[in-house]
Amino acid sequence: MSEQEEKEKNVEYFLDLIKRSKRGKFKVYIGMSAGVGKSFRMLQEAHALLKNKINIQIGYIETHNRAETQALLEGLPIILRKKVFYKGKELEEMDVQAILKAKPEVVIVDELAHTNIPGSKNEKRWQDVVELLESGISVISAVNIQHIESLNGEIQKITGIEVQERVPDSVLKMADEVVNIDLTADELINRLKEGKIYDASKIELALKNFFQSERILQLRELALKEVASQVERKIESEAVNPSKFRSERFLACISSTDESAKKVIRKTARLASFYNSKWKVLYVKTPKEDNDRIPLAKQRHLINNFKLATELGAEVIQVSNNKIVEAIYNTAIEKKVTTICIGKPHFSLIKSILSNTIIDQLLIKLSGSDIDLVILS
Repeated sequence: MSEQEEKEKNVEYFLDLIKRSKRGKFKVYIGMSAGVGKSFRMLQEAHALLKNKINIQIGYIETHNRAETQALLEGLPIILRKKVFYKGKELEEMDVQAILKAKPEVVIVDELAHTNIPGSKNEKRWQDVVELLESGISVISAVNIQHIESLNGEIQKITGIEVQERVPDSVLKMADEVVNIDLTADELINRLKEGKIYDASKIELALKNFFQSERILQLRELALKEVASQVERKIESEAVNPSKFRSERFLACISSTDESAKKVIRKTARLASFYNSKWKVLYVKTPKEDNDRIPLAKQRHLINNFKLATELGAEVIQVSNNKIVEAIYNTAIEKKVTTICIGKPHFSLIKSILSNTIIDQLLIKLSGSDIDLVILS
């Protein structure tokens, strides 16, 4: 790293410290599933803060009518939810404006991955939380591991379900503290059987589906790894001399026809998150993919992938070039990329794989550089 680059990095670090000092503090409880006790722990913490004369209020809590959690609400100041009519039904949402007006020192905001009712100022609750933090209000929130955006593919493999409500990894990276609420698989299943998670009518179905020991163990491992990586990032980011840590830069390459683009984006996001580094997504537009020639379905596919990448914290780069490898290499050099990530070719294209493919060309092109090439499954 040059002297100029080191100066710029130290300036960025100092500016980041200034920004963080102005915004509220952010604490997130992570669990492997519903029922581990995240809401219960948040309410316990609220009582402890209140006892220490901290102005803490409940912005939104979901007790799911669990008796032990419901009981902890007693004695805590609650900001009333706003009532909203949607499709003829009266629904309740967190009242962000009421919280901003009350301006407590700390506010409890449960269900971080929640999608707000259409017509709300923000589409997602995590966006409400960002707004509260930027106003100087500290927030304590909670989320299950299956709602982390970059883990969506792994969660689907474990549970067989594609989780629709997701939180960008960048939101977790904003957290000043991330705490794992951990239970063993047996403890969680016993809580379910005792009726402490769902009512009796849902227990048998839950045991046959989500609450299987093997699935819980895999989700538990993901949650533990996620919190460990968050702690490691915090240590690095708060180091006295952050420039001592190697600066990694990742470049995810996608195309308009790549069905695995979402996986490439999510896996690159995980790598970048692990190394606490910047990353970019590159789309090389060839002449046959001009706007007047590319099908609308592929255009929507690309737009959705760009949106996903942006939500996960990437910078999206579009380059027009008939020579894809040249465009990838030039972008990597220009952006000082350390690792290029691409998707694995389909075996149905074995003939082209054996010939002069993009991977072959990239390997040759990169042979004289320090840039790594990662082929993601």
